[in-house]
Amino acid sequence: MLETTKRGEEYRQKLLAFMDEKIYPAEAVYEEQMAAADTPHHQPQIIEDLKVEARERGLWNLFQPHKEWGPGLTNFEYAHLAEIMGRSIEFAPETMNCNAPDTGNMEVLTLFGTDEHKEKWLKPLLDGEIRSGFAMTEPAVASSDATNIEMLMKKDGDEYILDGRKWFTSNALHPNCKVLIVMGKTDPNAETHRQQSMMVVPIDAPGVTVERNLSVFGYNDREGHAEVTFDQVRVPAKDVLKGEGEGFAISQARLGPGRIHHCMRSIGVAERALELMVKRAESRVTFGQKISERANIQDWIAESRMEIDQARLLTLHAADMMDKHGNKVAKNVIAQIKVVAPTMALKVLDRAIQVHGGGGVTQDFPLAGWWAGLRTLRLADGPDEVHKRAIARNEIKKYRKDTAR
Repeated sequence: MLETTKRGEEYRQKLLAFMDEKIYPAEAVYEEQMAAADTPHHQPQIIEDLKVEARERGLWNLFQPHKEWGPGLTNFEYAHLAEIMGRSIEFAPETMNCNAPDTGNMEVLTLFGTDEHKEKWLKPLLDGEIRSGFAMTEPAVASSDATNIEMLMKKDGDEYILDGRKWFTSNALHPNCKVLIVMGKTDPNAETHRQQSMMVVPIDAPGVTVERNLSVFGYNDREGHAEVTFDQVRVPAKDVLKGEGEGFAISQARLGPGRIHHCMRSIGVAERALELMVKRAESRVTFGQKISERANIQDWIAESRMEIDQARLLTLHAADMMDKHGNKVAKNVIAQIKVVAPTMALKVLDRAIQVHGGGGVTQDFPLAGWWAGLRTLRLADGPDEVHKRAIARNEIKKYRKDTAR
C-alpha cells in the first residue's frame, strides 16, 4: 500500500478503530432493524446512533476538501479512508456523512451554490440532517452521453418550467431526502455542451412525483433508485447552479472525485469478499481435504490478492495525480480506474460466491447483495464502454502525434 501522509494515517487509525469497535458489531443490528421494517427504504436507528459517535470521534465529512466544511483531506488521503468504509458498504459511509450521491451534491453546492443554497441545503447536508438526490439519467435516451438529455427547462420570466422523466435518481426514496440537483436542457439550439443546466429542486415541489423504485437484480437498495417525473415544475431562476448552460461542465467537475470514492469503496468490498472466501475455504472439507488446499482455490485466492493490490495502486495513483495536477490532467487515469476497480471487485466476489457454494447466492451471506450493487457501478458515472473509448482515443492521439513528427 502506498503510505498516506502523517495526517492521513492519523485519520486512518481512528477510522480502523471505529470500524472494529462500532461498525462491524453493528452490522447484525442493522440487518435486524431493516428486517423488522415495513419498507426497504427504512432509516434504521443504528445509523443515527452511529452518526453521533462518528462526530464525537472527528470522523465526519471526511470527503470534504474544503476546510470550512471538513478536515480538508486530499484525494489521496481520503482514498485510503474510502476503502475502509467500503468494507461495510451498506451503511458505514452514511454514518460518517460520506455517502453518495450526497458527497457529490455537497461538492457542487460548495463550488457553485449561492449563499442561499448553502444556508438552506448545504448546511443541513453537512450536518447529516437531510439527504439529497441527483437526477440526470433518463429512460428515453442513452444517458451515457449526457448531451442526449431531453428534459426541458423552459424559461418563463423569472422562472423555469421543468418537464421530463428521470430514473436511477439515487436517494430519492430515502426518508430524509429533501432536495434534488436536476440536469436538463435549457437551450436546445446552443452549442452541444452548452445546452444543459443544473438546478436545485426541492423533492416536494409541486409537479415532482417519485413514481417508483427500480430494483437491481431483485434487490431494493435502501436509498432507492427512483423513477421521477417532472410535470410543469416551476423553479426560480435563482436556483440555476453557476448559470444557464453550465450543466455539462458541472457534471464533469462533480464526477472526478466521486469516481475515486466509488473505486476505493469497491476495493474495500473486494477485500472483505477475499477475507470471507479464505475463511470459508478454510472451514469446509470436500473429499477429505480442506477446500483451501485445492490448487484451483489457491489460484483464486492468489489472483484476487494480486488484482486487488493492482487496482488499489492504480486508484491511488489517480488520486495523487488529481491532487498534484488537477482533475483535467488526471482524467485518463480516472477513466481507467472506473473500469478496473468495479470489474476487479466483481471477479473477486464471483470467486467468493463460488467458494460459498449455494449459500453464496442467498441472503444468508452478503456476497450476492454486494455483487448486485457493484454490478451497477459498471454503469453508474458512465459505463465501461464510454471510459474505454476515452482511454483508447487518448492512446491513439499520442500515436498520431509521434507519427506526425
